[in-house]
Amino acid sequence: MLGPIGTQEFLLIALLILLLFGAKKIPQFARSLGRGMSEFKAGKREIESEIKDSLDEAKA
Repeated sequence: MLGPIGTQEFLLIALLILLLFGAKKIPQFARSLGRGMSEFKAGKREIESEIKDSLDEAKA
C-alpha cells in the first residue's frame, strides 16, 4: 500500500518536473493550475447553490 509522499519522492518528482518543463515554464504552469482550481471551485459552488435552491423550491 502506498503511503504519503516522502522527502526523497517529492524531490525526485520536483526534479523530473524541472527537467520536463524547464525553469521558465514552471511559474506559468503553477499559475495555470491555480486558475484552473479557482474555476473548479467556483463551478462547484455554483452547482451546490443551484441544488440548494432547487431543494428549497421543492419544499415550498
